[in-house]
Amino acid sequence: MSLLKTLATVSGMTLLSRVLGFARDAVIAHAFGAGLANDAFVVAFKLPNLLRRLFAEGAFSQAFVPILAEYKNKQGEAEAKRLVDHVTTILAVALLAVSAIGVATTPILIYLTAPGFAADADKFALTVELTRITFPYILFISLVALASGVLNTWGRFALPAFTPVLLNISFIAMALLAAPYFDPPVLALAWAVIIGGVLQLAIQLPALARIGMLPRFSFNLRDPGVNRILKLMMPAILGVSVAQISLIINTIFASFLPNGSVSWLYYADRLMEFPAGLLGVALGTILLPSLSRFHATDQPARFSALLDWGLRLTLLLSLPAALSLSLLAVPLLSTLFQHGAFSATDVLQTRNALVAYSVGLAGLILVKVLAPGFYARQDIRTPVRIAVFTLVITQLMNILFVGWLHHAGLALAIGLASCINAALLYRGLRRNGTYAPLPGWAFFLGKLTLALLVLATVLWFGSGAEAAWLVKSPLEKALHLAALIVGGALAYFATLAVLGFRLRDFRQQEAL
Repeated sequence: MSLLKTLATVSGMTLLSRVLGFARDAVIAHAFGAGLANDAFVVAFKLPNLLRRLFAEGAFSQAFVPILAEYKNKQGEAEAKRLVDHVTTILAVALLAVSAIGVATTPILIYLTAPGFAADADKFALTVELTRITFPYILFISLVALASGVLNTWGRFALPAFTPVLLNISFIAMALLAAPYFDPPVLALAWAVIIGGVLQLAIQLPALARIGMLPRFSFNLRDPGVNRILKLMMPAILGVSVAQISLIINTIFASFLPNGSVSWLYYADRLMEFPAGLLGVALGTILLPSLSRFHATDQPARFSALLDWGLRLTLLLSLPAALSLSLLAVPLLSTLFQHGAFSATDVLQTRNALVAYSVGLAGLILVKVLAPGFYARQDIRTPVRIAVFTLVITQLMNILFVGWLHHAGLALAIGLASCINAALLYRGLRRNGTYAPLPGWAFFLGKLTLALLVLATVLWFGSGAEAAWLVKSPLEKALHLAALIVGGALAYFATLAVLGFRLRDFRQQEAL
């Protein structure tokens, strides 16, 4: 199957999830605004979400998928099934223990991750209560990540990409229907997390059964495949999840800033996640299994060509997305969130963070493409060294920026650090000979620059004054924003077409 077609499928499912995610955030913004209750929930949900990235979608998936692909291609599906049984059992047992410890030590965790909340006893107590409810989410979503890794290795990309939709549906339903029955109402959001986790796991079990990979309980710490995964996973916990760790540290800084700072960063990050998910997560998802198969079957030329394809496609789509987020920050935020308790001030403060985040969007997505080039070869050490360096640089920039840019300074540090991370990963792949650029990059970048200039011109003159967006009716905002998005996209891709870009130039076959 064409990887471009697979990317379109995964991105389409991700688009549905992201659209519902914006609907979810709009509902939550309307009900809770950017005040104390929402700050408490953002911090409470961030803790299990971080652990999910660390132990599931981050380090675990990057260690598990290459070895599972190796077992499938070299030892057969029976041995792959045995590995899945052992890994699932050990992961479930470990995460049950982590969940229990997390619930028991929640006050300590909140002191560590949001120490500024301790100055407000009510805010601190609410955050602790919300965190205790949401913490077991890590168990369900980590098993979801394992199931997704298996399905992706078997070429079933659509269902794992659709699965996050269920979490957003859970949030929307609980916020709209159940919140009035909770005291305080924000508790409904915490229970929505657990319900969403259960639904996401349940929908994947039949798909695993259909390919003969539904796990059975089988505890075996001596399995050599399990040991290899654990050895790869331990250093990768930091390496893969450096951006999430930076976000948690940002929360520590933001907890000392005025009320609303955590929420402003959250809503800006949510908008950033839209293109990052559509392209970055989707590309990383489809690239890792194919790269792992190319490495397992000793095809270095195809390995390098696939990375080249991923890099070109990333720049082609991420640079206009970053430019659009920066130029349309107020139109986007005002249209999506400025209603109910979310004020014009919240729009402008969130705008500052979004513009700062957009600096690093291309870098953030490039990391999703470049890192699998190491993980597919089961090289964890290089990305870890880069990640540690990037994490240190991020915190130095936090200290430098937060005093005069406040919460936007924290976002800028994340954005710049993503670019540094991507540049160092690129240099590592070039130095070790894994990646050699194909011809034509100079012309590619030149044409891309011209198309971006056309896009910037259309958006700048088409959007008008920011202040006008704060007083328009919801319908006026929606129609104007839709016209800007459609007009900008047409201008950008029409320019590329005139310059000679064709869809067929980006076709790439999936590894079999």
